Amino acid sequence: MQFLTLLLQDPQTVQDTTAAAQNAAGAATVAVTENVSYLDFVLKGGAMIYPLILLLFFCIYVIIERAMTIKKLGKQDPNLLNEVKTQLRAGRIDNALMLCSRDGNSTAAILKSGIQTIGRPISEIESAMEKTANIEIAKMEKGLGYLGLISGVAPILGFIGTIAGVIKIFHSISTTGNLNIQTISGGLYEKMISSGAGLVVGVIAYSGYHLYNMVIDGFTVKAEAQTLEIINVIQSPDGN
Repeated sequence: MQFLTLLLQDPQTVQDTTAAAQNAAGAATVAVTENVSYLDFVLKGGAMIYPLILLLFFCIYVIIERAMTIKKLGKQDPNLLNEVKTQLRAGRIDNALMLCSRDGNSTAAILKSGIQTIGRPISEIESAMEKTANIEIAKMEKGLGYLGLISGVAPILGFIGTIAGVIKIFHSISTTGNLNIQTISGGLYEKMISSGAGLVVGVIAYSGYHLYNMVIDGFTVKAEAQTLEIINVIQSPDGN
């Protein structure tokens, strides 16, 4: 009965029904084909994706390593400065040195360098503390240059990958003469992945670079203030 009904249908209706079924099957096939993992999706970006992935892992390593180092060196003991000042006013320089040796942070190292030069002119004491502060700040800044470099290089690598892919697409069109919007759009979206990946890596590196510089700048201001307090105590041990 169904076969008879199909024969009695208008031929155009049968064609429309068949075409609709084929389109639905094609859409289902595309949906299955496009159901790929995130890694496979990213790797469609082309050859530039691989150096960008390496830069991303290196960037994350530097960020984690700098976080641990800066946290250790920049640790502040709120009681250390007051205790050192108390010992200096009492003339107990050895006790002040012991307090500074107890902590392994940058603040203690700066204070210790000034206390060790007590007895020399104030300008030499201040110079010693400033030099030590510069050394400690350099320890904190070590490796940040890589983040600054990656923040500029990664987006450029991404754009190079995209431009190279676009050139390849249009070269293929010029040689084959096959101007297919699906081919163009598919190729373009794959190559744009390279630009997106480069921007993501660049943003991560840029954020880490400037965030750590802000932290180091804050430490520098505190170190200068503490240096001034110690110099004042050395100049006037009685606190006047």
